[in-house]
Amino acid sequence: MPTPMPWPALLDYSVEDTWREQSDRDDPTDSRLGLNQIQSNSFRTAIQEKRSLSLEDINQDQVSVIESSLETEVVSLLCCPVPSIQEDRVAMLVCLVNKESFCEEDEHFLNETFRCLSPLLSRARAYDEERRLREECQSLLTVARNLFTHLDDVTLLLREIMAQARHLTKAERCSLFLLDKERNELVAKVFDGHVAEDGTEQASVEVRIPANQGIAGHVATSGELLNIHDAYAHPLFYRKMDETTGFKTRNILCFPIKDDQGVIGVAELCNKINERCFSFFDEEIAKAFAIYCGISIMHSLMWKKVRDAQHRSRLSNELMMYHMQVSPEDVTKLSETEIPSTEHFSEDFMRLNFIPRTITENDTSLAVMAMFQDLGMIHRWRIPMVTLAKFVLMVKKGYRDPPYHNWMHAFSVGHFSYLMHKAVGLMGKYLSELESLALFIACLCHDLDHRGTNNNFQVASKSDLAALYCSEGSVMERHHFAQAMAILNTDGCNILENLSRKEYTQCLDCMRDVILATDLAHHLRIIEDIETMVKDGYDFQNQRHHQLLLCLLITCCDLSDQTKDWKSSKKIAELIYSEFFSQGDLEKAMGVRPSEMMDREKACIPELQIGFIENIVHPTYKILVSLFPEVESTLTAVEMNRLFWERMRDVYKRRYSNSTSSLDMFEDETLEQEVLALSCESD
Repeated sequence: MPTPMPWPALLDYSVEDTWREQSDRDDPTDSRLGLNQIQSNSFRTAIQEKRSLSLEDINQDQVSVIESSLETEVVSLLCCPVPSIQEDRVAMLVCLVNKESFCEEDEHFLNETFRCLSPLLSRARAYDEERRLREECQSLLTVARNLFTHLDDVTLLLREIMAQARHLTKAERCSLFLLDKERNELVAKVFDGHVAEDGTEQASVEVRIPANQGIAGHVATSGELLNIHDAYAHPLFYRKMDETTGFKTRNILCFPIKDDQGVIGVAELCNKINERCFSFFDEEIAKAFAIYCGISIMHSLMWKKVRDAQHRSRLSNELMMYHMQVSPEDVTKLSETEIPSTEHFSEDFMRLNFIPRTITENDTSLAVMAMFQDLGMIHRWRIPMVTLAKFVLMVKKGYRDPPYHNWMHAFSVGHFSYLMHKAVGLMGKYLSELESLALFIACLCHDLDHRGTNNNFQVASKSDLAALYCSEGSVMERHHFAQAMAILNTDGCNILENLSRKEYTQCLDCMRDVILATDLAHHLRIIEDIETMVKDGYDFQNQRHHQLLLCLLITCCDLSDQTKDWKSSKKIAELIYSEFFSQGDLEKAMGVRPSEMMDREKACIPELQIGFIENIVHPTYKILVSLFPEVESTLTAVEMNRLFWERMRDVYKRRYSNSTSSLDMFEDETLEQEVLALSCESD
């Protein structure tokens, strides 16, 4: 039995509002009759002729729409137009359904009732419209005030835009993409409304998609708003994202954000709360809101450029004061020196256990040129000798003199990259020639202008570097790459000048990715992917495998001091903790509590070294040896050094009870002798 409905079932929204909707926005599950139904059925006639309709006047498809809206079977129907206060217009259609039978008295009663009520309905509607417009204007004014208070921070501004967009349209989630015109990509760094299980907002992650892909890409390309009532039925919707996140997308309102030059971004709202889809009014609000967004984003980006320019200027002045230019005489002398074979510096130069720090610093520049030549890079990439000489000298000059992160560290990292190329034949077999070039250059440049302090210190001290890069993460690594670019752009230093435009871009992109991968936080994020790659087998045709291998190699190169003998490993630890403790002293002076490894009063150096080897170094080299069994001696050396540190810990604690260790332990020869004696007994 159909559900009795003796009272009118109002097909809500007025005819005027429904009439303005575009036909491609009609949703058969909406309680409103969209333009498609009105234009193609008897309802249009009823509106134009202001006459009533019965069930016999409506075809079965139109009946199905009403049944779907009311969720009941329709066996009888009376539809009456309600005139507006202007007699030549119809304000709405009222449908009564499922009376046993409708008669002329019913029709007459309805017509007379609504004729009398028409002025009240019209006034109520006008009042409602006025109230809605007033609230909308007030909301937009509040939005404008909130947005323009966040112009000094792009990330906060984007979060505010999405929060306001969700509030105005009552959406469940909002994503905001900015258009990267150089790469033709849409970039989203912040997702609003995405809440973790513990109730906290999840950390922002940068997402990049092609600017012509998917719903956001379509809006960015066309510049037109898109209101999708059923996301899963739309051909541009990407279901995989829902399957991955567990979020169920029902409907989407996606609109462009523009400035004077065109589209600068796209906002994507998902799931209208407590309603089936986003309405025509939501579209109008979105269009008005987009104007404020465009103005605020444009001004915020402009303000960021000004601030970045100020910070870069300060950094440049600081660098100019600290560094001296390379003299033309030094460049000429190095470029005209005949490049010897690498064995000239040591007969063990190509052995994995060779300690590159035994080469004098004066000879390192020529040794770098020798490695370039032995790897065939000078001939392959047509690098002029004078350009290479100036580049190497400028890179060497680009390093400051902290205890550890100095030029000799960079030289050691570059040397291990050279060893890997020679030991396993990286170039051509695992990496392309261009990737090998990028890796070797990145190794030499990966710590340029290191100040002896880490990323956390830069952020805590609110340095110019942090102001410039903290929103992107990996503060120091981004600065190192920026300095590498500055050297390459210096007159007479561009060793990549003979690459094609495409090769040049690819090489710089690879250098950037490799240098950023020296951030151990990045390494820890991708180590599972690297393990999976090694387990599945390296595929030269898989570009992702190339990226993962480059990240693994730069990390191994950066940690290569741990693959040398115990004497060298101990000396490196002394340099590292000397640098760490200096940072800890600076943090204490700032009123910041340093971490244990930075605190000379709390750090137990042997314990910290054992933990570092077990958690970082050993797992990394274990993966490397799994991929390249030829370098197994590196893993053996790491394990031996761990054993020495364990003995050092035991001897130190036995001697000095439970006190922490300090840099003095490196000067205690009797301590070292006892450790070596234990090793001899063990052997």
